[in-house]
Amino acid sequence: MFKRSVGLAILIAVSLFVFITAAQTISFKNFNFPTEEEAPEPEPEPVVKVKKPAPIIFGIPTDTLEIVEGTVERGENLSEILASFNISPVTIDQLARKSKKIFDVRRINAKRNYIILHAQDSAQTARYFIYEPNEVEYVIYDLNGELDVRLEKREVEVVERAIAGFIESSLFESILAAGGSPQLVNHFADIYAWRLNLSRLQPGDHFKLIYDEKQVNGDVIGFGKIKAAYFEHEGKPLYAIAFEQDGQKSGYYDQDGKSLKKAFLREPLEYSRISSRYTMNRFHPVQKRYKPHLGTDFAAPRGTPIRTVGDGVVLEAAFTRGNGYYVKIKHNKTYTTQYLHMSKFAKGIRKGTRVSQGQTIGYVGSTGLATGPHLCYRFWKNGRQVDALKVKLPSAHPIEKKYMDAFEEVKSELEDKLMAIEPKGVQQELLAADQSGKKLEEDEV
Repeated sequence: MFKRSVGLAILIAVSLFVFITAAQTISFKNFNFPTEEEAPEPEPEPVVKVKKPAPIIFGIPTDTLEIVEGTVERGENLSEILASFNISPVTIDQLARKSKKIFDVRRINAKRNYIILHAQDSAQTARYFIYEPNEVEYVIYDLNGELDVRLEKREVEVVERAIAGFIESSLFESILAAGGSPQLVNHFADIYAWRLNLSRLQPGDHFKLIYDEKQVNGDVIGFGKIKAAYFEHEGKPLYAIAFEQDGQKSGYYDQDGKSLKKAFLREPLEYSRISSRYTMNRFHPVQKRYKPHLGTDFAAPRGTPIRTVGDGVVLEAAFTRGNGYYVKIKHNKTYTTQYLHMSKFAKGIRKGTRVSQGQTIGYVGSTGLATGPHLCYRFWKNGRQVDALKVKLPSAHPIEKKYMDAFEEVKSELEDKLMAIEPKGVQQELLAADQSGKKLEEDEV
């Protein structure tokens, strides 16, 4: 009986399986699924074209113009640039003449940027030429109908910056590592030139600077004045605070209001060597005889800028057979200096011109009785020529008593800012570790 029941159950199960399978097969055969090719594609959304406004270049709408950016190649001039954009030689000549009092086209230099805006046609005729002589100025040449030239300037933003660091190799490398520039290094060195021997700095010496940075459209283009500086050499601090007395040129003063500079620079130029010193008996290389040489000869490449060593008035800016082109400056009742054998004078240097310490007055040459490019520098004290390298130079005037309260106020504000700057570098880590060790010893005691 049990065997018969089992067999019946198996028979029923097999029958059900066959029935269900057949039903599914029939169902799928009668239902048509779409293939990938037959599947309906979604309706494309309508594309709305949004016309972007054409950029405005230097205040000029460019919706009907093409923009071409370029860089002046070596030896390239205005004629060659504009001739490529269908501008005739006659028009270029008229443009150069009209531009002369605004910007002389002969001053267009290699590696400077320019922009051409030309018509959207096959001729590509230039409508505007914009030249950028520097990061601030740009010249717009309007070539539409009546020619027009105008010089414009970008807005310069002045941002106060601060850097600090330790001397680990040289002052130059340390300031650059802190985020400064070569120009900033030179200015910093000039400030401390009379108080510090910058060639004998020690690892561990450290500096702090607050200065103005110049920017155009967020790009750094240079720096303004150093507002304040701090330098610690062999554990001795020395501040330099910029301060202006009664509308005079700003100077740098220490904590006590004493000027950091002398009344005169020791040397009037960057030179390669001293080729001849002050002496009463020198063999003259041109005249071939022994005679006094009452000056100091600084050998330097032709064209090296020559600076006046102090404030004063130009007594002479002339040419003689012996001196060549030379400048003589009276600084006060006591001191006079003279600069010989120049290749040329600096712009604006003539008799009666008032000059400031460090101002360029001419350029190294070999005019007059000279065998090679150099500067013969002469120094008078009380009407008598003396050795410029040995004479004891006077200090510049300290801050006048009537300005001391104002100076103290400026100094206090800048000192607080300087103290808030933390120098970075290996020495700072060592200093922090040393201070941490001392604190631990104190706690243990």
